[in-house]
Amino acid sequence: MKERTFLMIKPDGVQRGLVGEIIKRIEKKGLKIVAMKMIQMSRDMAEELYKVHRGKSFYEGLVEYVTSSPVVVMVVEGEFAVEIIRRMVGATNGRDAEPGTIRGDFATNVRKNVVHAADSAENAEREMKIFFSDEEILNYRRIDEDWVYE
Repeated sequence: MKERTFLMIKPDGVQRGLVGEIIKRIEKKGLKIVAMKMIQMSRDMAEELYKVHRGKSFYEGLVEYVTSSPVVVMVVEGEFAVEIIRRMVGATNGRDAEPGTIRGDFATNVRKNVVHAADSAENAEREMKIFFSDEEILNYRRIDEDWVYE
């Protein structure tokens, strides 16, 4: 089932020079990036992205953190993209993430854990709309799609 999901490289991923490595992993897996940009996230965007956590003890620190430095936001497309990206990202707490996952290889804690990934197709749709207009999300076919999907 082809679907789209939302992925954000957080400030620590950008500041540590991990953007290229993360993009490489996504593309090597056979997923397609259909929208991407580097932004300085506004407080309004951060509050909308993390509204499910409003009122929790870590909410304010999380909003301050993701607005502290540039992030890279993207829409990734592929069969079962939400599930595949979540597996590639690993457990939320970098200490618990398996080696070979993005967080398992690059993160050691729960807040500065390199990436944010949508946890469902519904949340992916909501999160994409925060950062991208319909016109910014491209429809194109990669030459290797016949070799990736049955």
